[in-house]
Amino acid sequence: MEETIVGTDAVQIPKQRGESLLDTAVRYAEERHWDVFPGTWLESVEGVQRCSCGDAVCPSPGAHPARPDWAAQATGSATVARRMWQKQPDASILLPTGRTFDAVSVPETAGFLALARMERMELTLGPVTVTPDRRMEFFVLPGASAKVPELLRKLGWSSSSLDLVVLGEGAYVAAPPTRVGCRGAVQWACRPTAVNRWLPDVEELVSPLAYACGRDR
Repeated sequence: MEETIVGTDAVQIPKQRGESLLDTAVRYAEERHWDVFPGTWLESVEGVQRCSCGDAVCPSPGAHPARPDWAAQATGSATVARRMWQKQPDASILLPTGRTFDAVSVPETAGFLALARMERMELTLGPVTVTPDRRMEFFVLPGASAKVPELLRKLGWSSSSLDLVVLGEGAYVAAPPTRVGCRGAVQWACRPTAVNRWLPDVEELVSPLAYACGRDR
């Protein structure tokens, strides 16, 4: 079952319910060919949801790597993914960036503004997530981190002047329906579909994203 949460008049966020983390992780590997790896999970300690890492003030409870060699652990095999989540069914679903995709992270308000502009421009989008930390992450082709500084310069912006972060090699994103402590779950603003299987190049999206981030300052 899906519940739709309205973020703006123009954009709706489908929220997944009823699907296990195991099934979802396997589907990401099988259908999207994304590498996946299990992260930490939430545990109830005296009625309070705490991160399995044991840090009482964990900044990303239940939504960060559980081991230092997570990059080597990540797999694109549905069989291996199923085996990993069978060992820990409550583990968060994390996706390494810099492999099959990079992600451009912007503040949620800027992200919704950019989405509206992209729709008017009839741009082809990839999947987009919304995090409980009020960030939106736009999936683009790998290699974005090397391109964005120069692209922003050509648009009249410096990388340091905008809250626009590219997650590439060595980074990761949390995928729906991963929960981040008591803050809520990561959700899709634009779900993965057959239409957006082929990701856009960051060059196609950087102008509306930069404009929106500039407005959001």
